[in-house]
Amino acid sequence: MHPPQWLQSFTALAHTGSFTRAAERLGLTQAAVSQHVRQLEDRLGPLLIRRPRAIELTPAGTALLQYCAEIEEADRRLAVRIADEEACCGDVGLVTPGSLGLFLYPLLLDFQLAHPGLAIRHRFAPDRETLAQVLDKRYDLGIVALKPDDARLAATPFAEEALELVVPAASEVRGWQDLQALGFIDHPEGHAMATRLLSRAFPGNPGIATVPARGFSNQVGLLLEPVARGLGFTVIPTHARRVFARPDAIRVIDMATPVVDTLWLIHRAEWPLPARARRVADYLHEHISKRTIR
Repeated sequence: MHPPQWLQSFTALAHTGSFTRAAERLGLTQAAVSQHVRQLEDRLGPLLIRRPRAIELTPAGTALLQYCAEIEEADRRLAVRIADEEACCGDVGLVTPGSLGLFLYPLLLDFQLAHPGLAIRHRFAPDRETLAQVLDKRYDLGIVALKPDDARLAATPFAEEALELVVPAASEVRGWQDLQALGFIDHPEGHAMATRLLSRAFPGNPGIATVPARGFSNQVGLLLEPVARGLGFTVIPTHARRVFARPDAIRVIDMATPVVDTLWLIHRAEWPLPARARRVADYLHEHISKRTIR
């Protein structure tokens, strides 16, 4: 690697055709410019032919000038990338819970259509995996249900989301016995969510483990299909219910004491969030805040 000041002196000399003008452009002495060029020639061989009133580049000098131009262009691209002036170009990675992700993904596609220079990567993941993906710099942004206790992560409130008791459209739920008669459609976080919500709605209940299991799915987009067909009830976040294609086949039971979680937007705290990632986050936050979460 050649010292940048040597290359700057050579480039200025090649462009001005004069040691004097090159020195004036760079704010150096003529002797300094001459020394830089000689040091390059000691490494690379003759770079220019010195004439009384002009200089002429040798083939090696022409190749070096092209190399200097490539270095300048690479520096410019790096500066743009670091400064993130291209807020609507480049890659943005986002990791979300499955329920919220189903709701956000069409919004992400709309944003990408409006900004074709962006490439948006979206991944569904539970909190633990989301934290790991953001910490490992594989994704710019993550959304989690629990605020992380990690100094390496910045966390800001993104949205609120309620848990919902969802039953077949024709079902009535007046007490715990009605839930036991329906049966439970489980999912990876089903027991935890059901326990949190039903303990408030039905104080003193014997627990979700006493309700017969009628099915299980780890695909949040399909979870309400057995409920819609009358096979049981489930407890899920609001957004998982909102994206279901057959809302007339299900019913949400109103809760006198709802359970509402704050969802947190996270990113690495040690450096500024890229402008393009900030724009995506602001766009999603704006659109989700316009809609009723509960």
